[in-house]
Amino acid sequence: MLPWLHNDSFPLYLAPMAGVTDQIFRGLCKELGADVMVTEFVSAEGILQADERTRHYTEFDEAQRPIGVQLFGADGKRMGEAARKIIDRKQPDFIDINFGCPVNKVVSKNGGSALLRDCPLLESVARGVADAVRPTGVPVTAKIRIGWDATQINALEVATRLQDCGIAAVTIHGRTRAQGYTGLADWDVIGQVAESVAIPVIGNGDVATGADVEVRRAQTRVRGIMIGRAAMTNPWVFQEARHYLSHGVQPDPVPAETRLAFMRRHCVLAIAHSTRGGEFEVIRAMRSRLMHYTRSLPSGKFLRNQFASVGSLMQLDDISAAYLEHRSRVEDDSLPLPS
Repeated sequence: MLPWLHNDSFPLYLAPMAGVTDQIFRGLCKELGADVMVTEFVSAEGILQADERTRHYTEFDEAQRPIGVQLFGADGKRMGEAARKIIDRKQPDFIDINFGCPVNKVVSKNGGSALLRDCPLLESVARGVADAVRPTGVPVTAKIRIGWDATQINALEVATRLQDCGIAAVTIHGRTRAQGYTGLADWDVIGQVAESVAIPVIGNGDVATGADVEVRRAQTRVRGIMIGRAAMTNPWVFQEARHYLSHGVQPDPVPAETRLAFMRRHCVLAIAHSTRGGEFEVIRAMRSRLMHYTRSLPSGKFLRNQFASVGSLMQLDDISAAYLEHRSRVEDDSLPLPS
């Protein structure tokens, strides 16, 4: 079960992020060194109702293995049925249960991190999925936060309950639901849980560099690291982290030309796989993703201004060429690009 967590390796997970970690982005991150994938979360009820839009979120390529499909819901029996349905159709390497999502539309339905306030219900959900899936041999994991708010830090209790009902590993995001994505992740709590439970713990939160990965590996007993928002701006973080773990130094930043080529390739793949529109619709939907990719580029503001209205691959190429042309003319990369 979960062999990548039971040998000498230290796997790097790509975190599931709604609207981000689709099949295309997962494939790109796999090429760049991500070891384990998890799909965007999907509603168990959507799976059971055979909704095609929901089913789309569970698709993956064989090259993305090991990969888990992440489910959310509050009814263990129904979630178990949904998990079995996914396994029968796609045979993922594991099923992951979302007990961490802080988004209101999920919490209001008693899903995601809402269950951190009701440990008996959370345990019932986890046990329902684990029992339903056990005959298939597919392991079940879970992702949680350290608690609901600063007055309810209960990650250790939750992880212990999960372990007792058959969950094979737990990922812990070091923030409470109340924090959302603000403030700092509390790695002391993550470390305490990793010391206390027998199942593997994967740590998540505020990991953006190879040095961050090494610090968390050295200072806690986590068995792997999950990287989320840092991968949105720098998907090379996985290969950079692996280089740091092997050599103890941060590699040189990826050149602007490589980043721009990556952006274009992402757009081309998105267009090729689109079932909901042509080039303009896809590029428009990609604008925010393109802006994220510019965050670590010198004078990235110029690109962000231009990407705000980009609508075609030709425009993307023109913007990239203008950026590179200007950079080739100036000696100081800190000089701003013209608006």
